[in-house]
Amino acid sequence: MTRLDQLDDIDRQLLSILQLNAREPVAEIARRLGVARTTVVARIERLEQTGIIGGYTLKLGRDVVDASLQAYVGVTVQPRAGRDVIRRFGRIPEVHQLCAVSGEYDYVAWLRVNTPEQLDKILDQIGEMEGVLKTTTSVVLARKIDRGDAARTR
Repeated sequence: MTRLDQLDDIDRQLLSILQLNAREPVAEIARRLGVARTTVVARIERLEQTGIIGGYTLKLGRDVVDASLQAYVGVTVQPRAGRDVIRRFGRIPEVHQLCAVSGEYDYVAWLRVNTPEQLDKILDQIGEMEGVLKTTTSVVLARKIDRGDAARTR
């Protein structure tokens, strides 16, 4: 698998542009990079085929995100239950990210819900999952540093 440090400057610049705005018109990207439009199309296709571009996604607007309640849930599972637990977490739309981690927990889930009642319901659902031994929840009170939305501030 190719790493970012193995790409040439044009590919790295192309990826930076697409990370800021994946819907940037190809003609504008070509103009900014000083290359032909067909070159941009071919490079994007190659980056997709090699897995360097793993897909495209949608980011919710700041007002929508700020109106929601966010929580991080540390999850400890029984040995060999991870695969089933991951599958069950995948069926919960309020789970925006699930990471395998080292340390006290096996996984950390990032939840986004509309109300404390909805959070309570989902935490009950997670706690009742077969294979889940323990959960610990931290509700996000305020973002002090958030580099995840850096594209919006430019």
